[in-house]
Amino acid sequence: MLNELLFKFATWLDGFQASTNLHEALYAYGWVEGTHVLTLTLFLGMLLVIDLRLLGVAFKELPASTLMERLDKPMMIGFVVMIISGVLLYFAIPVRSTQSIWFRIKVVLLIAAGINALLIRNMTRSTNLTWDRDPIPPKRIRVGAGLSLSLWILVVVCGRNMAYDWWDCHKEMPYFMYWAAGCVNELAAFE
Repeated sequence: MLNELLFKFATWLDGFQASTNLHEALYAYGWVEGTHVLTLTLFLGMLLVIDLRLLGVAFKELPASTLMERLDKPMMIGFVVMIISGVLLYFAIPVRSTQSIWFRIKVVLLIAAGINALLIRNMTRSTNLTWDRDPIPPKRIRVGAGLSLSLWILVVVCGRNMAYDWWDCHKEMPYFMYWAAGCVNELAAFE
C-alpha cells in the first residue's frame, strides 16, 4: 500500500516538465548537486565541531554554550540550503529516488537525526547548564552527540550509494529487496 502511494506520488512528480528539465539540464542539475554537497560539508563541519565538544573530545576549554551559539547560525544556513537542494535533487529524479533502498534508508536516518538533534537542542538550551564549562559533559549529552555523528555518517553513506544501481528495481533481487526498495512493478510480477 505505502509502496504504491509513494510510486504514484513519484510518477506524478515525474510528469512535470520542470522535473525533466532539471534532470536533463546541461548545468542546472550539476549546480544543484554541487550546492547540496557544499552545504552538506558546511553543515556537517559545524556539527562535527559541536558534537566533538559535546563528546568531551575536543575544544574542552570552551564553554559548550558559547561554541554552540557561535556555530549555530552558519550550521542552520547550511542545513536549510542542503535540504532545499536535496528536495530539488529528488524532484529531478523522483521515480528512481523513490525506488532506491539507499534513499529510503537515508530518509529514515534523516528523521532519526532530526529527532536526535531536537532532543540535544532542548537539553543544551536549558537555563540550567551546570556542566557548560566541564571538559566532559554528562553521559546523556555524550550519547546524543555520538548518536548524532553516527546517524549523519550513515546519511552521507546512503546518499553516496544512491548513485549506484546495485539494488535498482531492474536488477534481479529477492522479494524482500523489491519490497524494501518499493519496486511496485516487480512486486506485481510475484502476484
